Amino acid sequence: MVLRIGTSANEEIRIFITRRFLREIWPHLTAALAGQPAPMPRIVTAEDNTAASFEQAFSEDNPTYPLGANPLLATEAALVTNEENLLQLTLREGRERSFSLKLNDELLHALCVMLRAANENAGWDLTLEYTTPPTLAGSPAKALLH
Repeated sequence: MVLRIGTSANEEIRIFITRRFLREIWPHLTAALAGQPAPMPRIVTAEDNTAASFEQAFSEDNPTYPLGANPLLATEAALVTNEENLLQLTLREGRERSFSLKLNDELLHALCVMLRAANENAGWDLTLEYTTPPTLAGSPAKALLH
């Protein structure tokens, strides 16, 4: 799948997320979710009438590509708490290109909802549950993920 992130500066970051990578990173995302005060996210259905429906098309108004037009192939990830007490997700491509995304609780939940929906649409059959693995419970989100 291609994760496309648009910025207010009309930049677009493209990141390839493979099935295996999503399977490996998911437990760490759910461990981070467990520490967030917002309710656990859910898949938004067509019947829902919310702002988080993801029905709006991705804006493609001639963006610039700071990492290049070819998507970064995420092979490594780190999830840390930064100095602003936000989660910072860094995705790397074999120590070459990298991209960091600061996630407040709302963005973390939206990212998880989108990843679950993409998993279902791709037919990857990954079980992406919102449970914290026992080995990660209580551990700070300050480790190399993959």
